[in-house]
Parts: sequence; C-alpha cells; structure tokens
Amino acid sequence: MTPLSLGCRDLPGGVLVTVIGELDASNSTRLESFTERHLRPGAGVVLDLGGLSFMDSRGLHVLLRLNAAVLDRGGVLRLAGVQELPARVLQVTGVWSSLAVHADVGDAVAAMGAQRPADLRESS
Repeated sequence: MTPLSLGCRDLPGGVLVTVIGELDASNSTRLESFTERHLRPGAGVVLDLGGLSFMDSRGLHVLLRLNAAVLDRGGVLRLAGVQELPARVLQVTGVWSSLAVHADVGDAVAAMGAQRPADLRESS
C-alpha cells in the first residue's frame, strides 16, 4: 500500500489540497480532518487528486462529506486530475456527475476564481 501524503497551500478564494497515494478505510479520516482544518467561510477547495492511485468506498464517503462541508460554508469542492481507478469509483457510484470535476488543477483554480459566492446563491 502506498502511504497517503497530504499538502496544502492557500489560493485566492480558497485552498488547494494535494492528495498522493491511496485513500482507503485506514487513512480516509486523515484527509477529512486535514481538509476541514483549512476550510474558510465562502472559500472553495480544490482537491488535487492527480497523485491518488486508489480510492475505496470509505474514501468516496469522505469526498461526499467534504463536499457537504464546503457547500455548508458557501464554497465549492472541486476535484482535479482524477486518475483512472478513483474516477471509476466515482463513475460507477454515480457521484461523478454530482461533483465539480476538472481535468487538472489549472482548470479547477480558474473555475474557482470565476465563481464567487454570490454566483453560487443565484444558481441554487
């Protein structure tokens, strides 16, 4: 098993969380608590999953919980660079279409900058 590595940096309008390794029942709570420590009201979160090689159902559950937590604070959770196996989990479960998924971090950051909290309220 590849250990989970997490990193974070501030962005205008949000935060970028980099996830590398495998996300499963043994470490999914680490991702959740790490990301929640960096949430700010009205700010978005980009999860860079380009280095995430595996995700099980527990990892999926954490992504859904993080999505709800970010939305509750007025932001948007954006997934970037989702690799083949994690993408398959998101697609098979039907979650892919309910999350903001971007090809790469650049696209996700650009989308985050283009959508302000007022835009979110109007689209609800």
